[in-house]
Order: sequence, then C-alpha cells, then structure tokens
Amino acid sequence: MIIHLIDIPEEGMQIEGEEPSSILQLTGDPASAISPIRYSMHVGVTETGLFAVGKLAVDVECTCVRCLEKFQRPIERPDFATQIELQNRETVDLTDEVREDILLALPAHPHCNWNGEKACKADFPIAIDPEKAAKDRREVWKGLDKLKL
Repeated sequence: MIIHLIDIPEEGMQIEGEEPSSILQLTGDPASAISPIRYSMHVGVTETGLFAVGKLAVDVECTCVRCLEKFQRPIERPDFATQIELQNRETVDLTDEVREDILLALPAHPHCNWNGEKACKADFPIAIDPEKAAKDRREVWKGLDKLKL
C-alpha cells in the first residue's frame, strides 16, 4: 500500500480501495483471509511525517477452538491510525502498519459462536438443576467414602 507524497494536497486526501489479503501472510492456522483488505482512510502530510486515519476490513475463515469447525468472521478496524516519519522519502508504504493492525484484531481463541448467531456443538447446556448437581456430587463421594486407606 504505497502512497506517493507528491500526490497528497496540503489539506490531505481520502483514499479508498482494496489490497490483496496476501500481505497479511496468514497461513490458515488459526485463520486465513478469504477476501481482499478493504480500506478507507484520510492521509495527510505534516512537517515531520505522513498520517493516515480510517477504516480497515477483511473477512477471515477461522477454526473454532472448541468444535474445530471452520467459520467465517469479518475483522473490522474502524479506528486505524498511524504516523510515519518521512526522512526525505518520496513514497511511504503502509503495508506493515495495516498488517499489524489487522493481525492484532484477530481473536486469539476463535469461537464459532462469536456473534451469538450460531450455537457451538461443543457448548454445554447452561441451565443446571441445582438439586441434580448436588445429588451427582453425593454419588461421587459415596464411591470415595468406601475406600479403606
């Protein structure tokens, strides 16, 4: 994602587009990108550097850590912001900053029920009968009480 500084007017400019998801270098475990990276950001030049603020989005396919099924999930970064020192350059490459921001947004332990629209096969029923739980605990201890140590 290379930006030519000469193209940026004094008031800055809005840029929008897509970049190939290959810049993320995702190998498929725990996630792989299934769409291009979409971006919309305002870029401008200050006395010492280039700034960029805006939105990033990409769709990824993850593997659920509970049931091991694959599922799709959008990754959105509505608050992307970066500042890069110019150091007598004519162009600035935002690829590393975009990659880092998206990779940090990936879930460390992806779950297929991340948005509540799907029930994970590995989820247990949440409703627990307190009387049955107490009875189960007593049954377990009965076996241990019979031990002669």
